[in-house]
Amino acid sequence: MATESTGTHKDPVTGELISKQELKRREKQRAKEAHKAAKVPAPEAKAKVETKPSGTNEEELNPNQYYELRSRQILQLKQTQSPNPYPHKFHVTRSIQSYIATYGPEGKIPPGTKLEGVTESLAGRIHNIRTSGAKLKFYDLHGEGFKVQIMATQQDAADPDSFVATHDIFRRGDIVGVTGIPSRTKKGELSVSPSSIQLLSPNLHQLPSSHFGLKDQETRYRKRYLDLILNDSTRKLFITRSKIVNYIRRFLDNLGFMEVETPITSLLAGGATAKPFITHHNDLDLDLYLRIAPELYLKELVVGGLDRVYEIGRVFRNEGIDLTHNPEFTICEFYMAYADMEDLMDITEAMVEGLVKSLTGGLTKLVYHPDGNKGQEGARQLELEFKRPWKRYDMIGTLEEKLGVTFPPGDTLHTEEANKWLRELCAKHNVECSEPRTNARLLDKLVGEFIEPLCISPAFIVGHPQVMSPLAKWHRSRPGLCERFEGFLCGKEICNAYTELNDPFEQRLRFEEQVRQKEQGDDEAQGIDETFIDALEHGLPPTGGWGMGIDRLVMFLTDSTNIKEVLLFPAMKPLEVAPPQLGQTPLAPSGQV
Repeated sequence: MATESTGTHKDPVTGELISKQELKRREKQRAKEAHKAAKVPAPEAKAKVETKPSGTNEEELNPNQYYELRSRQILQLKQTQSPNPYPHKFHVTRSIQSYIATYGPEGKIPPGTKLEGVTESLAGRIHNIRTSGAKLKFYDLHGEGFKVQIMATQQDAADPDSFVATHDIFRRGDIVGVTGIPSRTKKGELSVSPSSIQLLSPNLHQLPSSHFGLKDQETRYRKRYLDLILNDSTRKLFITRSKIVNYIRRFLDNLGFMEVETPITSLLAGGATAKPFITHHNDLDLDLYLRIAPELYLKELVVGGLDRVYEIGRVFRNEGIDLTHNPEFTICEFYMAYADMEDLMDITEAMVEGLVKSLTGGLTKLVYHPDGNKGQEGARQLELEFKRPWKRYDMIGTLEEKLGVTFPPGDTLHTEEANKWLRELCAKHNVECSEPRTNARLLDKLVGEFIEPLCISPAFIVGHPQVMSPLAKWHRSRPGLCERFEGFLCGKEICNAYTELNDPFEQRLRFEEQVRQKEQGDDEAQGIDETFIDALEHGLPPTGGWGMGIDRLVMFLTDSTNIKEVLLFPAMKPLEVAPPQLGQTPLAPSGQV
């Protein structure tokens, strides 16, 4: 089995992580070989490429040895062009999926026969190679999640004399093009019997064995391309993710929403409570923020008369990385004129219930394994019921019930007296809250401790105090509260929505309160956005606004416990790269964080 080497230093030639001692040994050996090669004149190029030196068992080589051997082979092919290992084009007549659908049905090709008179050209990646003497080779050809067998015999080859030399070139992981006749083996396996097979792009690295596969989590996240090559479950997960995004897009389109795009960089980071990333615009000599939410821009479009707008895109929050948080993530936000939070709850229930039905073939229940040990004996599992209507928890009422206390009146929850009371309540129940211990943060910690764990199947938390929601409209019948809800699933927030604040006078006061919280040390508080207030002064109709984190929703719908599983390229700590040898070009770090 080929596995990722462990260590702290990166080999500049192979890219492996190895120990410092092993790196020194390799550098010394390479320097010795280079010195020896400089003394001996290079032999004339052989007419025939030597692809497999006698006595070399490639299965027993370590990844470094294999890479160096294979690289030499391909460099020699590049020199001789016999054949060219990197051709420009190969004409494909069918995908592997189409080939299976066309020639796979029972009776189309009887076992042990070929479909004479028909020729097809397929392309894909070789996963397994099996040999039955020098004149018969079997390959498993994979492409787009499907597999077909290549049954190569010398008698079928267009050039029988070069059959052995041609097939000596191929290794596991190579991308090849094959032209031949549809056939079926005596045992009944659909195959293609090639008249020719061509190397389209060689794989220089030793693939982990097909039996053990690629299991190491760190390698899977850093080398997603290798994960996709070897693990069909990973491919299926990201196909499901694509279906989820497409369903949400179609759902909103069918309700008359218009998809728009808003800026990624701006002078102010508004629309959410989060710490932003900062970048710099050279020409303008300005520090800019990467957006933490598209909210304010989308509401400005509603002011302009685009009554139903939505955006699906990336947002960036300079916060911690854990099982459910990534610094950049995908969000869907929509804004709907003449709607309120009650309308949005109905839309949320309809959207997510319909989405689950589309994934399950009509069922509204899913099973989730919160410990990530699906298939193991005694694995804990949660049954999630998405059928409407969802349960609703009133924030203050539920906290009073759970803690056996009576909260101060809603219209006093922003005061210093309320802050002191909330601090004492958190201390009494051992609820930790780091500084700055503002009223909003203290309330949020209490909710996280006592209400969020109740929300296993999807549920709404409603009745938020205004101090927690600077952009939400005040509650029409409960002073001090606002018209907002958060959707929760498996104890984690998946969406947030409210009846939008459209009073510019009140909005300015809310922004000023946020500035005060920022001055107290809250990096997540917002500043005053004068352009947005100016837009409100032109008149924002009564509007409902809604946002959902796509990545976290995909986690729960695909039974994934780590957000990195549902991100093609998740944020990772950079690897330590070994210093280059004398005369070598230093390796650039991976583009992946």
